Amino acid sequence: MTTILEVSHVSKSFGSQQVLKNIEMEVKEGTVLGFIGKNGAGKTTLMKCIVGMLPIDSGEIRLANVPVTFRKNRTNQFIGYLPDVPAFYDEMTAVQYLKFCGDITGMSASKLSNKISEMLALVELESSNKSIGSYSRGMKQRLGIAQALLNEPKLLICDEPTSALDPVGRKEILELLRRVKNQTTVLFSTHILSDVEKICDDMMLLHEGKIISGTEIEKLKASHKKKQVLLELMNSSDREKFTEFDYQNHPAEKNDTSLIFQGEDALQLQQALFQFLAVKQIPVKKLMILEPSLEDLFQEVVK
Repeated sequence: MTTILEVSHVSKSFGSQQVLKNIEMEVKEGTVLGFIGKNGAGKTTLMKCIVGMLPIDSGEIRLANVPVTFRKNRTNQFIGYLPDVPAFYDEMTAVQYLKFCGDITGMSASKLSNKISEMLALVELESSNKSIGSYSRGMKQRLGIAQALLNEPKLLICDEPTSALDPVGRKEILELLRRVKNQTTVLFSTHILSDVEKICDDMMLLHEGKIISGTEIEKLKASHKKKQVLLELMNSSDREKFTEFDYQNHPAEKNDTSLIFQGEDALQLQQALFQFLAVKQIPVKKLMILEPSLEDLFQEVVK
């Protein structure tokens, strides 16, 4: 698989604060990469360096094997960029706005007309004749993606595209990003970890100025695997029977009908629980070994 973006030994400081520390990363063509990190971790800084909006202190960034340079950036032709708070002309309609953007980039009238229709259909705004100022935040994000895709970029970069949206708006944007994978490579930053789990082929975590790759995250996931067992009871009254189970080596978290047991060998713990349930004749809805979530791993890294 071809590498579309390569970041090599990139560092960036603002005064005495080093935000990016010797960053190395690659993005493969035709993938959706989730770029995760806490607010203020430096995700936006790195993205602005990738699009040439900020100078880097050291290292190199190459897009489609062309070096990225500050303010004299030949690679802009390959990039579609959606900032965290996209700006629009509120009095325009979606068609007028996209025509304005296409005219600026020098697209021919015939190609632009076809492309506007295609992009508005893609983001499901083709029937909207309202002014952009009347749009919801989710509609504006979808229009921003249409604008970013207008020139058929090799890489679509979205900075926190779902952060201020309600659940319906988030779902729409995630589904849209999944669909555009067929047209371009997608790099999007977020601190909403469930978004990454839903649509991404790969992920990277930015923490304290350094990158933790998806491969390293998978290794971390494997090291935390099979240490918890979830038990869901049919009857909440059966919880009392577990006072006879050995909690000393298997501490449990409780709610009305569920117990989560922890242990170094979850398979052995699960078997012990099976035996206990059979002897006590306790009916259950579920007894399963829990896989660590991305949220769990994120907390493990950043704590």
